[in-house]
Amino acid sequence: MKTFDVQSIGIDKPVADVFAYVAKPQNLPEWTNAFKRADDSTAELETPAGAVPIGLVTHAHAAAGTVDWELKFPDGATGWAYSRITPEGDDKAIYSFVLMAPPVPLEALEGALQQQIGILAEELSSLKAVLEG
Repeated sequence: MKTFDVQSIGIDKPVADVFAYVAKPQNLPEWTNAFKRADDSTAELETPAGAVPIGLVTHAHAAAGTVDWELKFPDGATGWAYSRITPEGDDKAIYSFVLMAPPVPLEALEGALQQQIGILAEELSSLKAVLEG
């Protein structure tokens, strides 16, 4: 059973611009469907049952071009999201995102991941549109 998915998108902006935007957690609600609100240590995830408050730690390393998020759920579970910004010439970037299966029971895992794969594709397109304006 697949427990991850990797997707990427080209963005017509310099790596530094893409990194600065993605690394700021307050921007997550602008380009993702899951985040209703986010700041440097907390966030609210939008779910079918309503907003869920979580702990949020952003691990951003400009030299490596990585921006990873640690999501701490109310039930004690921790989820991770990993991403990287790679240069494609001087004024273009490639944004890659590793989608990990959400922390849900095994019987729900495949359906949950499959749903998230489609959502991620939409979110990457949204990120591109926001950054390219």
